[in-house]
Order: sequence, then structure tokens, then C-alpha cells
Amino acid sequence: MRTSNGASAPALAGEAQRIAGQLRRSLHGEAWHGPALFELLAGVTASGAAAKPTYNVHSIWEIVCHVTAWLDAVHRRLDGHLVRLAPDEDWPAVCDTSEDAWRRTLEALRENGERLVRGVEELSEDRLHGPMPGTPDTVWFQLHGLVQHNLYHAGQIAMLKKG
Repeated sequence: MRTSNGASAPALAGEAQRIAGQLRRSLHGEAWHGPALFELLAGVTASGAAAKPTYNVHSIWEIVCHVTAWLDAVHRRLDGHLVRLAPDEDWPAVCDTSEDAWRRTLEALRENGERLVRGVEELSEDRLHGPMPGTPDTVWFQLHGLVQHNLYHAGQIAMLKKG
């Protein structure tokens, strides 16, 4: 099973809580690198979230939907489901660009993030080093990858906000 650079994941007491903390920081703040997703999304309006600087760039809204989809997918994998996102699930289309729809989008991000953090906090150390259903990864590797995924997209959002 794939771990970090092919090495075994560290067997540290409380690792699940540490990963949950990293996941929480990637979403809500106090991250070392800079602003987390919700810090960057504060004050973003529906029109700002839907804006695209060029035709081949994802909007902030599309990125938020993508991150939300992956938070949900990893949570479902932790529950034992074999999840593979189809292209329209991986990058869901944004059809309704109203302020109410944007509020619902942010709430879905928050709910999926909180649900996953709670699930990670409950993981045993043995489970962390076991397989992630439907992937060649360990649970440990996939959770660390999800934190990295969140931060990668936070950087994209920061750049889009700068215009």
C-alpha cells in the first residue's frame, strides 16, 4: 500500500487526532502556511465566487464544490464505500449563482468538513495504517493527501481573489 514516498506511515500515538487537527486547520485556520479555506472565503459574494478570469480557469465556486466533493468522497471511503467520482461529481457544474445558492454551497463545505474531521478523530491507529477502500492507499496516506488537496485549492482561491 502506498504511504508517504513509499515509506511506512509513522506509528505515533494520537496520529488520528493530529491528522484531524491538520484537516481542521486547512479548512478553518491557524495553519502555518497562511489562510485556510474558510478564511479565504470570508466576504466572497456569489458573483465573486462565480467569476472566471478566463474561460479555462475554474471559478472559486467550482473549486469549493470540488473540495466539498472530495471531503464527502473520503468520508464515504472511511465508511467502507468504494467511491470513484465521475467527472461531473469531481467538478460539479454551478447552475444557480444566487447568494442563497452560494450560502448553501459554503454550508455543504462546512458540514462535509466537520463530518470528516469527526470521523478521523474516531479512527484507531490500526485503521490509519490499513487500506482505504477502493484505492491503493492507506487511510493515513489518503487523509494527508486530502489536507494537501485542501491547501492546494486554498492557494488557487487566494490567487483568484487577487484578480
